[in-house]
Amino acid sequence: MRPWLLMGLLLCAGPVLAASPDPAVHAQGPADGTAPPWIISTTAPAGWTKDCCTYARAIGVNYVLYQGEWTGKPERVMVLNVWPSKLPTLDDEVRDDRKQYLQRDPHGAASAFVIDNRHMTCRGVLYAGTDHIDDVIVFCDPGTAAGIRYSWSMAIAADDPHRQALLDKFRQVAQHSSYAQGAKVSTAAGKSG
Repeated sequence: MRPWLLMGLLLCAGPVLAASPDPAVHAQGPADGTAPPWIISTTAPAGWTKDCCTYARAIGVNYVLYQGEWTGKPERVMVLNVWPSKLPTLDDEVRDDRKQYLQRDPHGAASAFVIDNRHMTCRGVLYAGTDHIDDVIVFCDPGTAAGIRYSWSMAIAADDPHRQALLDKFRQVAQHSSYAQGAKVSTAAGKSG
């Protein structure tokens, strides 16, 4: 290949490569009680914005993924919540969440949301609310030594024309999420990643 042609191809490819943001998500948190510092990693869907420290912190969660501009509305926002394990099992976490949801919306419905996370045990639930907003949540348990449990959740309008594609992207985020013990994180910095 001629050197000038190679140089031309590299110059054209540079902006394309630079325009592809890193899809890696790394949310991290400090030790909490007996739980060591943690890192939850996954892959963001193409074109989604990753946020650990602006909107996520403002709404009191560990991480958010969203498309386009931040609207402040919960629909179409993937939310990561991490907490110290308190209930004995992951199934207890799911039962407790289902009970709370159905107490708030007695005519709502709950069905299984199938998830296959190869890194740990996860359970998913899809709630159909009488407000015509569906809530999908996946609870994951990285094991007793982690001392934490976490969930990914998202609200979607029941009549959203992109509902199935959004659920597929959400499933991908939850299925690819993994846990690692993190390094010490300053509690002043809080959630970062």
